Amino acid sequence: MAIGDPLLPPRGRPHAKGTTLRNDPRSRDTDAPGPLPSPRRSAFSPAADVIGSELDLRMTGSHVVHAVTPGFCDAASVYLLERWRREEDAHTAADPPLVEARRLALRVVGPEADEDWEETLPVGEMVSFPRETPYIRALAAGQAQVLDTVDRHTFERLVASGAAEARRGDLLRVASFLIVPLRLRGTSIGFITCTRGAGRPAFRPADVAAVEALAAKACVALDNARSYERERRTALAIRDSLPPGPAQKFEGCRTAHGCLPAGRGSVVGGDWYDVLRRPGDRVGLIVGDAMGHGPESAVAMIQLRTALRTLAGLDIPADELIRRLDALASDTPGASFATCVYAEWDAREHTCTLVAAGHPPPLLRGPDGRTSPVALAGAGLPLGLGTGSYEPTVLTVSEPALLALYSDGLVESRDADIDQEINRLARALDEAAEAADADDPGALPSLCERLLRSPSGAAGADDRTLLLAELTPAAG
Repeated sequence: MAIGDPLLPPRGRPHAKGTTLRNDPRSRDTDAPGPLPSPRRSAFSPAADVIGSELDLRMTGSHVVHAVTPGFCDAASVYLLERWRREEDAHTAADPPLVEARRLALRVVGPEADEDWEETLPVGEMVSFPRETPYIRALAAGQAQVLDTVDRHTFERLVASGAAEARRGDLLRVASFLIVPLRLRGTSIGFITCTRGAGRPAFRPADVAAVEALAAKACVALDNARSYERERRTALAIRDSLPPGPAQKFEGCRTAHGCLPAGRGSVVGGDWYDVLRRPGDRVGLIVGDAMGHGPESAVAMIQLRTALRTLAGLDIPADELIRRLDALASDTPGASFATCVYAEWDAREHTCTLVAAGHPPPLLRGPDGRTSPVALAGAGLPLGLGTGSYEPTVLTVSEPALLALYSDGLVESRDADIDQEINRLARALDEAAEAADADDPGALPSLCERLLRSPSGAAGADDRTLLLAELTPAAG
């Protein structure tokens, strides 16, 4: 962990070693009292316009330092308070002797750009800033700090850290050094530093105002990125807490399953599936979809899946099982309007009972090698509406068949209606099954993976979940 190191500037003529701290930038221009001039967008590069385009803390910090260099300053960095990043403000002392901040981004341009500054000041490094440094004064006062050079305390710390002599000398060649706090809803969450080397003008009030405006925009982007990271951490925790997937073996039923989350970086959503042992050696198979994305839909999904596992132990008909799941969903926050399709396979009776709740119909590939959607007696309304109106569809399966349950992410399209996409998926299943080796134990999982990644007009807009089941009737 480093102690209070600033951003090193490019070389230039030596500057006075004394540090002048100006708490109010207006004091530098007594001929122009009153409000600060409006920020000048032309002072920054086009990178300023893309701040907030990525829900990523480091990418946002990188956009900030690229916006101000090289046109506005020679070097820049962004620091975030670690307690804010970890959302630990409530557990932190009001006036700690050291404030920990993480270097989020760094950029040095000009003659020194080729030097390995990131080795000396690595991005991601935690830095402890004592209270007497201008960085912490900027945070505490919520006001920018303009200095003639870096503060002496930081210089001494760098000397003690063993930094190279040439780089220590750079600290004395600063024409102007600016620290602007990042303020969000009245609280300081970090700061931006900007350095101008020798031969460049000192930072003026208009320059300070421009960086403050940039900082305000960056704060909104950083807050959004932190929220996204929080949701991602929550989603990871949810994923890791899920009960094991269907690993049981069932007589007369072999399964393969998979889920392809939508969007870059997604880890869990509202899609779910399960394979359950039912009384009388029956097998229950289900694919469902809780509305929305993120932790809320994932929590609803877990509650529905847990409820179904409990209901599966009761010796009740398939349609009654879904009616009870509907009643439970109506009392479960976030579970209303969830959809599902349930199949119950009885290898001894050679029957497959299907019940849908506002979900696309299953696909069935029969012994003739043709796949088609199953015509259900009633599609039923989504779960959680409390209607209890679910009609079973009972199929007689006297020869081996392949059943496919899937989420709507596999059949949604911007360019075609859902019936066309369901037929497209059926054709894709036929083509993949014909190419598969029936004697290969890995054929079914490979078929599942291929269908999950089959092209469609949805273009990854929604989660894709697929459950394949080879149904083999029991002999005589």
